[in-house]
Formats: sequence, structure tokens, C-alpha cells
Amino acid sequence: MKQHLQIKAFYGTSENAVKTQIWIAVSVYVLVAIVRRRLGLEASLYQILQILSLTLFEKMPILCALQSVDLDSNFTENPNQLILFDS
Repeated sequence: MKQHLQIKAFYGTSENAVKTQIWIAVSVYVLVAIVRRRLGLEASLYQILQILSLTLFEKMPILCALQSVDLDSNFTENPNQLILFDS
């Protein structure tokens, strides 16, 4: 259960605290599954959860955060990118 719900440790010691944390993890898992299905994303639930955890406090639409980005074109098109070695 801990592997699929991304629960690394239980923060409370009481029965109520553990149940609350499990229900929160199940709720997040279900919400991400709903978002994945509605947006028609091919990424796995694990990948989506990782992206959302990294962009949690950024102000951007969820769809923009979950779209695939071509990293090579971003680096070559950015005029402010510094060149480390003269080639």
C-alpha cells in the first residue's frame, strides 16, 4: 500500500492520524487518475504525481505543467543562455 500511495512515513501515531493520512493519499491518487483520464494523458500516474510535486507552488495551469517539453529546442532558442566553452 505504501508503494502505490506514495506514503513514505506515517506522521501520526494514533489510529485516527494514520487513517486520515491513508484517506488523503487515496483521495490524491483518485483525483490524479481523474485528471489523467479527462485530459487524455499518456503519462503514468507516477509520472504525473512527480510533475505535480515539482510544480506544486508554481502559478501555471495544470495542462501546461503536464505537457511534454522538448528540452533541446528550449536551450538552443534561448538567446540569454550563456556558452560555457567556445566551440
